[in-house]
Amino acid sequence: MLKRRRLLQMGALGLSVSVAPKLLAANSRMAFVKNVNAKKPLVISTWDAGISANKAAWEILKKNGRALDAVEAGVMVTEAELHNCCVGLNAYPDRDGHVTLDASIMDEYGNAGSVCFLERIKHPISVARRVMEKTPHVMLAGSGAQQFAVEQGFPLEPDKLSEDAQKAYKEWLKKSEYKPVINIEHTRGESAFTAPPMRLSNGAFNHDTIGMIAIDAQGNVSGSCTTSGMAFKMRGRVGDSPIIGAGLFVDNEVGAAVSTGLGEEVIKTCGTHMVVEAMRHGASPEDACKLTVERIVRRHTQEELKNIQVAFIAIDKQGNYGGYAIQKGFNYAVCYADDYNKLADSKFLM
Repeated sequence: MLKRRRLLQMGALGLSVSVAPKLLAANSRMAFVKNVNAKKPLVISTWDAGISANKAAWEILKKNGRALDAVEAGVMVTEAELHNCCVGLNAYPDRDGHVTLDASIMDEYGNAGSVCFLERIKHPISVARRVMEKTPHVMLAGSGAQQFAVEQGFPLEPDKLSEDAQKAYKEWLKKSEYKPVINIEHTRGESAFTAPPMRLSNGAFNHDTIGMIAIDAQGNVSGSCTTSGMAFKMRGRVGDSPIIGAGLFVDNEVGAAVSTGLGEEVIKTCGTHMVVEAMRHGASPEDACKLTVERIVRRHTQEELKNIQVAFIAIDKQGNYGGYAIQKGFNYAVCYADDYNKLADSKFLM
């Protein structure tokens, strides 16, 4: 009877019956696996860019600083990098040659702020924090987000591409044969909306972020996420990164999660919210990430999955952490000491 009641509760929370037994199994294992890798304070972030980002975050955490300050300072390092395909103003542009930025941040009190389709601002993560702290809103977009940023003292950067981005854009224009279409509003052909490449010229998947989550010495959790989105995307496209519950979710009673990969898939799954809810019901961070990846995979054929990468990382309130991906090749950076800031290879389904 107790097990049946537990399943009904999970169903009410939107967790499928197929997922619920796995959560129960995970819950039964928690007595044995809990705190196996628990660390406080701790910061983890996506991809190898996370190593540099973690260093900045750790400087705050090791001094008993707030997790929120750490996750903002950490991803700002990546936003400022000169050679980066997918984060910050030096990243690759949309198909019309403009870099547009998305970011979100969330603190231990459940407050959240985000920006999307933001142009010419160097640190969108800091603008997202100002949205959270200075306005009654969660998200500002486009010219309104830019106007707010300028009013808050953020300088407008030059409207130009970095050398690397300009070179990549020119190459993409040659191979894609994309040309702006006059009166595109009246065009109904598929050619008007040719999809951006799923992989870049070097074979890497064409989507990326720097996502960071941390737990501080006081046991409070916060997270951040920032990106320029998919290279050569349709102008105006917004992925999961600025959407609370998709690209980032924090619940200080449970933990936090952040995503990376093809944002459309994460949005349609409410991915990070699902990860955190799975942890709420007993799953370890790794198991919670795996369950959510499996949810995405079940919607696709094996052929479709060849061009889809989505990954999640998560931490719980004890300082346990983990990650999981659809495809091999995803890694994340883990830092919990001056001498421990290393990449961990994520487990994967395919």
